[in-house]
Amino acid sequence: MTSTDHNRHGPNPPGSSVTCSALSFRWPDGTVVFDGLSLTVGRGRTGLVGANGSGKSTLLGLLAGRLRPAQGSVSAAGTLAHLPQNVTLDTGLRVDEALGIAGRRRALRAIEAGDVSEEHFETVGDDWDVEERALATLGSLGLEGAGLDRAVGELSGGETVLLRLAALLLERPDVLLLDEPTNNLDLFARRRLHEAVDSWRSGVLVVVSHDRELLERVDRIAELRSGSVSWYGGGWSAYQDALATQQEAAERMLRAADADVRRQKRELEETETKLARRRRNSRKMDAQRRAPKIVAGERKRSAQESAGKLRGLHEDRLGAARERREEAEQAVRDDAEIRIGLPSTAVPAGRRVLSLRELRPRYGKLREADLHVHGPERIALVGRNGAGKTTLLRTLAGQAEPRSGHAEVFVPLRFLPQRLDVLDDELSVAANVARVAPGVTDNHIRGQLARFLFKGARAEQPAGTLSGGERLRAALAAMLLAAPAPQLLMLDEPTNNLDLAGVRQLTGALASYEGALLVAGHDLPFLEAVGITRWLLVGEELREIPADEVREALASPGDSAGV
Repeated sequence: MTSTDHNRHGPNPPGSSVTCSALSFRWPDGTVVFDGLSLTVGRGRTGLVGANGSGKSTLLGLLAGRLRPAQGSVSAAGTLAHLPQNVTLDTGLRVDEALGIAGRRRALRAIEAGDVSEEHFETVGDDWDVEERALATLGSLGLEGAGLDRAVGELSGGETVLLRLAALLLERPDVLLLDEPTNNLDLFARRRLHEAVDSWRSGVLVVVSHDRELLERVDRIAELRSGSVSWYGGGWSAYQDALATQQEAAERMLRAADADVRRQKRELEETETKLARRRRNSRKMDAQRRAPKIVAGERKRSAQESAGKLRGLHEDRLGAARERREEAEQAVRDDAEIRIGLPSTAVPAGRRVLSLRELRPRYGKLREADLHVHGPERIALVGRNGAGKTTLLRTLAGQAEPRSGHAEVFVPLRFLPQRLDVLDDELSVAANVARVAPGVTDNHIRGQLARFLFKGARAEQPAGTLSGGERLRAALAAMLLAAPAPQLLMLDEPTNNLDLAGVRQLTGALASYEGALLVAGHDLPFLEAVGITRWLLVGEELREIPADEVREALASPGDSAGV
């Protein structure tokens, strides 16, 4: 029996929880995501983590009632609100309409004007301070300037996410589900969301995220892996420590299991050698004694039975040892990293790579930009949402015309946009690479793709079926293996929707890249890890700032804001 029941109780009941029992779910193509999953999430802040494709967003969709399980039940004790990963709001709405309070505001205005109709009082209910609460909630999320009458279309993408979160918080839900809420948020907006999570005291909060700073703020980590959930107390650091301890133990078990398999193989081989020697000796003795055939036959049968039992004993031991090794192998996590050699992407130190002169992009706050890049520099474009980082990259890539000024690129260039739409979803991973690398043999392409962790049949997987992390690896492979090889690589928010393993893999791939790098992003730990040499703050001007001032500059609501 399948049921999805979101019960309504009073505000924040003591027993607030969300539960799934014997939950099974599969996609229309037959792919099984969950098979008999049961868990209960109680009060407090829970971070739900797991590899791309493990089913985190699917689980939130099931808990929120947006997806229906094939079997099992889902229930929430209290009211439930869900912030999906891709937030879209009608740009024609006013802020109060997006917050869901426009009707109550109208009723309040009517009552203040002397209209005492019963319907107005029913609309307001007990929510006489709705405007004050709404403005306070907006302020807590850094949206003080949004007001209640402004059009949603005037807000940036990051502000739209925060506005939707404000609408959910105003509902005072007992259970709040957040799916990758910091994606596409600048550092200022992330801080506001971090503070909202810090201050959560209302009931159950479940957040799916790869944002390490956000995950430090939760009370527990739930890891979704192979269709089941494991629990870890504390935030991200405590989870990492626990994983490291588990990995050490798992690796010790694997080493011991390997040694046991080798020992059992050796003992089986020694037993076979002894049995063969015994058979030869027995035949020799029978020949010398000229024993009757019936006696010799009986001895042979007895020896064969004894040998079979001994051989079977050692084969059973070897089989058991192999099973233990297989279990140990499953416990050891696969942290495969991308390691490739790309000598053709190398840029000599003095070579001109890029020049901007009085460039003014068509959109964003940037009024004028001058920039000169030489050699294999690694440059980060940082700034508030709406400042114009993406527009600047698209202008450099020739995908958008500037209002004025000039941009010149002197080396082969490749641009990886946020949407990763450089791949043809109908083609396989290998075919996508072949499309941008004409003349390169199929064997060479497959050899290189193996280094991007697309080995064997995985290189034949259609691009449209890839998870977020797999799609980025495939797109990156297509970029770096293209002909001519890119000596300037531009990436726009490359870690969005990547799990932590994916971020490590991307970092490793970029460590092998020897050309110039221009990256727009908000993920400061990632930018620091790839060895950024220059930090450029995008606002009304393109301003270089010291590395140790980046966090402070981005966390303050100053001129760098695109608001």
